[in-house]
Amino acid sequence: MEAYKHKVQYYETDKMGITHHSNYIRWMEEARVYFLEQIGWGYNKMEEEGIGSPVVAVDCKYKKPTTFADEVFIQVKVENCKGVKLKLLYEMTDAQGEICCIGHSEHCFVGSDGKFVRFDKEYPEFYKKLLEFA
Repeated sequence: MEAYKHKVQYYETDKMGITHHSNYIRWMEEARVYFLEQIGWGYNKMEEEGIGSPVVAVDCKYKKPTTFADEVFIQVKVENCKGVKLKLLYEMTDAQGEICCIGHSEHCFVGSDGKFVRFDKEYPEFYKKLLEFA
């Protein structure tokens, strides 16, 4: 799976010239959208199917700072995939391959009625695709 590439923008840095910690969470979302598009289940498709995927938890461990114009490569992996819950792992590395940040996000799946969707049963092709990246 191709890693998502993000170039650090000037506005994403603080007064010290270091990327502000909150931006890593945004990059995780960008990488997640890219990952889902690559496996054929982008947010547009999920929404057309009536599926929502709210974030229920997120965390980051910062290992090495990034600065303006750095390229950050974000690899997304499925850490855990169950019937209504998905946990993703994000490994962010710099151009030299050094880890900058490791993050996780957890998601549930809900229908347009707000009820949980068991995507393993209701969308087995989506579920199988996710398991390929576990």
